[in-house]
Amino acid sequence: MRHFNPHPSSSTGRGILAGLVKIGCCGFPVARRKYYSEFGVVEVQQTFYHPPEDRTLERWRREAPQGFEYTVKAWQVITHPPSSPTYRRLKMKIHEDKKELYGFFRPTDEVFMAWGRMEEVLRILGARVIVFQTPASFLPTEENIKNMERFFTYIKRDGFVLAWEPRGRWKDGEIKDICNGLDLVHTVDPFKSRPLHGSIRYYRLHGIGGYRYRFTPEDLERLRDLVDRKKTTYVMFNNVYMYQDALNFIHMESLPQ
Repeated sequence: MRHFNPHPSSSTGRGILAGLVKIGCCGFPVARRKYYSEFGVVEVQQTFYHPPEDRTLERWRREAPQGFEYTVKAWQVITHPPSSPTYRRLKMKIHEDKKELYGFFRPTDEVFMAWGRMEEVLRILGARVIVFQTPASFLPTEENIKNMERFFTYIKRDGFVLAWEPRGRWKDGEIKDICNGLDLVHTVDPFKSRPLHGSIRYYRLHGIGGYRYRFTPEDLERLRDLVDRKKTTYVMFNNVYMYQDALNFIHMESLPQ
């Protein structure tokens, strides 16, 4: 029997061991204390809309059990333009004449300021993995690709694992070239795409057919087969029923292969 440990002691700040399967949710679907008792990892969503204050992040790190791991979704100021509806939850005002300075990895002080804040968040939480999700409006244009190259070449990685979840009309060859060239983990929903590059696997499960989808036992069996046992794989549920679906998958992972 393969034993599954929801709180692997190697998960936070001390490297990522090959072959581990890390199962959790995108955000806290239940009270944090309850979540900590059942899962070993969570992807922080608040950082996408507007990073919490340091004291909030410090409290989260302090209250989590030893070995618990945070991953982080990158601030929308880096990845999304102000026209995105998600900016309604941004806690700062962007003046009309500066809107072109935000999002799409633009080489601006505003975008690099946002990355600086992400560095602080990662260090406070003891997190290693950060996910950059780009919207469907982020097309594979020459300008966008050049901006990505500038951004990921300029920033200091300091041991962080940088993951990219592209949406929209990106071809496999384009994604693979960018991830290879910039050393990015290609982040996918494994029911929709296959990962093309990365030292780890990072799956974000948005629900087959939509956010309100509940994964069946047959779906989870298929997901189990999709897990790459040669690499650490994060399996992060991001649907309405994420809490129960993730628990069900943990239970399945604890059963003999």
